[in-house]
Amino acid sequence: MATFQVPDLGRLTEAVKDILTVRRVFGEPVETDGALVIPVARVSGGSGVGFGSGSSDRPDSDKPDDNDGSGGRPGSEEGGGGGFGVNVKADGIYLIRDGEAQWVPALDFNRLAASGMMLGLAAIVAWVVTSRN
Repeated sequence: MATFQVPDLGRLTEAVKDILTVRRVFGEPVETDGALVIPVARVSGGSGVGFGSGSSDRPDSDKPDDNDGSGGRPGSEEGGGGGFGVNVKADGIYLIRDGEAQWVPALDFNRLAASGMMLGLAAIVAWVVTSRN
């Protein structure tokens, strides 16, 4: 029977902290034409881990022999898994020139297109409703 090894959660935590840092939100400043440009993004992440074990007194007749030597006989089983995901979205930049800071938002073309489609759909529905009378 294979033994399940618990992952090093300390190493996993350090990797997550490296991914979700301030540098990911505020990128490296860039100086150009006498101005300082600081990129800004929205970063979010999530993770999950699961482990399980169990035993059974009854044989599993449909369970094929999985070459672990048990041959589908009663015994115990273990399992585990996990995952991690990160979402990064550009929000805009801070432009610093001559001691003045200016916020310049990023243009989200996907959101703009979706808003345009919704507005167009609303106009079509309004036209259909008013033309029926």
